[in-house]
Amino acid sequence: MRVRFYTLGCKVNQNETGALAGLFARNGYTLAAPGEAADVYIVNSCTVTNLGDQKSRRWLRRAKRENPSAVTVLTGCWPQAFPDEAAAFAEADVVTGNTDRLALLQNVQKVLDGCETRVVDIRPHARGERFEELPLDRLAGHTRAFVKVEDGCDRRCAYCVIPRARGPVRSRAEADILDEIRHLAAAGYREVVLTAISLPSYGRDTGTGLADLVEAVAAVPGLERGRIRLGSLDPDLLTGADIARLAAVPQLCPQFHLSLQSGCDRTLRAMRRPYTAALFADKAAALRAAFGPDNVSLTTDVIVGFPGEGEADFAESLDFVTAQRFLKVHVFPYSRRAGTAAYDMPNQLPETEKLARARTMGDACEAVRAELAAAVIGRTAEVLLENRLSGTLFTGYTRQYLPVLVTAPGHGSGDILDVTLGAWDGERCRAAVLPDKNG
Repeated sequence: MRVRFYTLGCKVNQNETGALAGLFARNGYTLAAPGEAADVYIVNSCTVTNLGDQKSRRWLRRAKRENPSAVTVLTGCWPQAFPDEAAAFAEADVVTGNTDRLALLQNVQKVLDGCETRVVDIRPHARGERFEELPLDRLAGHTRAFVKVEDGCDRRCAYCVIPRARGPVRSRAEADILDEIRHLAAAGYREVVLTAISLPSYGRDTGTGLADLVEAVAAVPGLERGRIRLGSLDPDLLTGADIARLAAVPQLCPQFHLSLQSGCDRTLRAMRRPYTAALFADKAAALRAAFGPDNVSLTTDVIVGFPGEGEADFAESLDFVTAQRFLKVHVFPYSRRAGTAAYDMPNQLPETEKLARARTMGDACEAVRAELAAAVIGRTAEVLLENRLSGTLFTGYTRQYLPVLVTAPGHGSGDILDVTLGAWDGERCRAAVLPDKNG
């Protein structure tokens, strides 16, 4: 039996797809090669925007049209957040959500065996539910490993449907996390990325915390000279004590993705974000002070064109964002999402205006990015080699998450090298490998 996966959305979704692929592989399935027909087609959906739902529909419709005898599966956030809508999607033979993922294989087998013609098994989230352990035992490559440590979110931001899709905060047991990371380190991974739906909420339901986890991960054998990276962080959940402890972990990459969404306080209040621009700036300053202003880098997300965002609000947000000197900003025009409070808010902006503001914000942020890249020309940096473009040419990232292009004869993906940073080409810094200190 052959199975093919199509994953939409965040790193958590990608992690879960890897775990599901491992589950199917352990039970006799093989992954279909590109262009090869499969017996089972599985979409792990994202429902942050309507576009994600549309992509899931299109992919499954095509799979069913081209392989009418195959079993098609819709799983993930879309069915969990909108169960009636997803259940009505006739092209999916199996429809499940984000709970009891281990039952997915059984549901697929029921249809394959002819025991059921269709299975809809969407179980609601509930207070008190536990983190579902999905071991990731399929190892592909030896560069960065994404490890899921938490699921769910207890916030109710006006634009976001994720709490409906992911349920309440559930932290993964530290022992299970460390077991997986030991396995990954032994397999040759040199960088571990801790991912979650609400990463700084880790441990709030179990009496521990993110700093405790990072310190424990740093002690895993094999990561002594490796790297630890964190996923997205809510600034108001980072305490001064957390920052001080994180700064004391030498393996922790000094790059922090602080979720902003807007640099205008009026817009932040409308979004129901629980912080001000001033608080965000304070946390950013605390990180720069703890890790060193020339060492740390910050990245973020920004939404433009939120309902009621006037020209003055946008200008305030633009000024704040550029002043923060982010290395990378993901700019999103506001996407109206059914099931959220913002969907029915008055003063919705025209799509043309939202796109124009996204271009303005994006251009300004890219200019800052180019300035920051130019400022590090001639400095030395540590780079993890990732994608091999040719026999000796690699792409990779510094500890600060600056993308580089480097020629490294005699090396392979997963190696960590010291380089001298060169010119920025708009996408990456060209870098040159330093002589081996021990050679």
